[in-house]
Amino acid sequence: MGSAVERTEEHLREYLIYRGFTNTLKHLDNDIKADKEKGFRVDKIIEQLHHFVQNFDLFGLKEYWLYLDRRLFSRLEDVYRATVNKLRTSLYRYYVVSTIQRGNLEKTQEFFQKQASELQGQAEWRDWFILPFIPTPEQNPAFSPYFSRQWADTFLVSLHNFLSVLFQCMPQPVLLSFDAEVQRTSSLLEENEQLRQLLFALQTESRDLRDGDEMVHHKLPSYVQNMDRLGDTELDLVSSQRAVITATPPSRNFFSTFLPQGRRTPGKPSQVTTMPSPSQITVTRKDPLTNQPTKSKEVVQPKEGKPLSCQASTNELASSQYQQSANQSANQSAHPRYKRIQDHEKERKELFSKPPSQTSERKGEAGEAELLAEKSSDPPDSSSSNSRSCVGRAEGGGLSVEQPFIKLSQEEYGEHHSSIMHCRVDCSGRRVASLDVDGVIKVWSINPIMQTKATIMSKSPLLSLEWATKPDRLLLLGSGIGTVRLYDTDAKKNLYEMNIDESHPRILSLACSPSGSSFVCSAAALSRSGSCDPGPGLPVTVSGQLLLWDTKTVKQQLQFSLEPEPVAVNCTAFNHNGNLLVTGAADGVIRLFDMQRYESAMSWRAHDGEVYSVEFSYDENTVFSIGEDGKFIQWNIHRCGVKQAEQLLPPDATGPFVLSGYSGYKQVQVPRGRLFAFDSEGQHVLTCSTTGGLIYRMTSGDPALDSVLSLGGHKAPVVTVDWCSAMDCGTCLTASMDGKIKLSTLLAQKP
Repeated sequence: MGSAVERTEEHLREYLIYRGFTNTLKHLDNDIKADKEKGFRVDKIIEQLHHFVQNFDLFGLKEYWLYLDRRLFSRLEDVYRATVNKLRTSLYRYYVVSTIQRGNLEKTQEFFQKQASELQGQAEWRDWFILPFIPTPEQNPAFSPYFSRQWADTFLVSLHNFLSVLFQCMPQPVLLSFDAEVQRTSSLLEENEQLRQLLFALQTESRDLRDGDEMVHHKLPSYVQNMDRLGDTELDLVSSQRAVITATPPSRNFFSTFLPQGRRTPGKPSQVTTMPSPSQITVTRKDPLTNQPTKSKEVVQPKEGKPLSCQASTNELASSQYQQSANQSANQSAHPRYKRIQDHEKERKELFSKPPSQTSERKGEAGEAELLAEKSSDPPDSSSSNSRSCVGRAEGGGLSVEQPFIKLSQEEYGEHHSSIMHCRVDCSGRRVASLDVDGVIKVWSINPIMQTKATIMSKSPLLSLEWATKPDRLLLLGSGIGTVRLYDTDAKKNLYEMNIDESHPRILSLACSPSGSSFVCSAAALSRSGSCDPGPGLPVTVSGQLLLWDTKTVKQQLQFSLEPEPVAVNCTAFNHNGNLLVTGAADGVIRLFDMQRYESAMSWRAHDGEVYSVEFSYDENTVFSIGEDGKFIQWNIHRCGVKQAEQLLPPDATGPFVLSGYSGYKQVQVPRGRLFAFDSEGQHVLTCSTTGGLIYRMTSGDPALDSVLSLGGHKAPVVTVDWCSAMDCGTCLTASMDGKIKLSTLLAQKP
């Protein structure tokens, strides 16, 4: 409920600003600042009560509890009155114990003096009036449980749960339910889109099957109805061909319906010219048997996979039967049915005179199918299906029918006007933070609609960006002048600004632990040229530090040891529970740190040159890295320095990235953000390319990566990627050097 109140207040502020109601806005801000209910945020209410206790403000504590009683507790049923009284008694005892633990006996005596008239008649307080006169009450059996940390934590958790349930059960106004309705509507829209895609696929598949059946029937002319008058042998020939055609239906699946019509597997159309015409039979009979492969370009080979000798004999038999039937019709020219047979003959000629245009268009396809069939070493029964599948893969533009993802949509975010450095989606998958080289940060939503929520303009150069895990509204920003800012994206203001180290002003990488209690900061010294961002191709190993900071106290906890010498760390990543930290440095070394002991567990030289990006695998038994040498390597963390897989990536996937312009202009950018990201199951990886993101399937063989889908959509090199997965639909983010960010929605094909 607290989040809904915050968003509603934000919408209300936007509306008042839009209408120009500045006085109303001022009164609203004042009322919100003086709000004792803290926007129905339980943590803020507990924090306020704890503040009164720590400051020994008994009057403020009583007034605040009385306000909560009048505003909230009085509306409850009488059955909950006993629970409210117990919580109030525990709160007062928590105050008394706090005064004794902190050695302020004056406040203890003051409490009993002011509360004597109210508490002396209550049985639960009868023994507590001797508490100020006991030398060591924490050792007294009657009071020792209240001085334990366990009792205090239990009380605070009980109060927190009681208030949370109370706020959830309170009747909400219509305005507060707006956010829930928006989320429900967006989920329904997403479900409808999936169902619409499924319906479209089923309709297309049904239409294709229906068209295929019609094509089969059209191949049998009407004169077949009178085949008993034209000869039994020809009837057997046509019937056998019809049985073969119906026994090999077109191979279609769900993904084939999404391919363009001209790029599908030519399974059914090639059967249109399967039955030979009289002219084709005559030509085949007159030509020598050795010329049969040459004529296969004109006469489409039947897909039963028969040898050439069998086809020649079949054609000769059909030709002889056709001539025999023609002679019979000539001898019976005076018969009344001669005219009907002549009409059948005319219809048959018209039938075989129509496909030439189609046959000419598919000559290459038929020849390719025959060539693949000849090279196949499979039995004759399976050669047909193998040739069809091979042609389908060849003509599908490299897209296999076993495609794991379908690209449902692709949207563009174009609020940036310079090259992107970082683009990260938060833990909830609702918001994205993007940073460009001009120091402009955009925080924007992707669900339910793409909308800019906040814009941050930085006077100092920014080099790194990372979302905090708890709460996920906070953003860590690392600069080039030795500072890290903690920014609240909801309140749109800086909460803290931490000074790291003046001698190491470049904050290259930030990583927040999954618990949200701390974050790791990588600081590096300036390059030899004195600039904050050294150019590419300069193998300058500069000094660096790896620091651990506490998020709550905003203080440095410790500095990690970087052996053999302090070096700039380019990338950092935690595992799922924050017990392990992996780093990639400018000296090409990957270091694995034990976050329980705060020491290096192992390190090994991974790349020739700098390490640009590192990530844990899905099962966290391995680590993946991309380096300056252009290699994508999988490392076993249980065996130091042992490679499990290695793949050489193209230069546009690893950087440095180059954008060329007019008159020889070139813009070069060193990799800063994530160069690869995994899907929800860790079986596919998204990398950069010149035209958009490229998705690979990870294999256990050689090569280690198998390209399955190109997202496309970019006109400039992609410099950073991210992948957010939710159920079967995943969202891929690809950011390029022209400031464009593409949001691609994928549908996973489950086997």
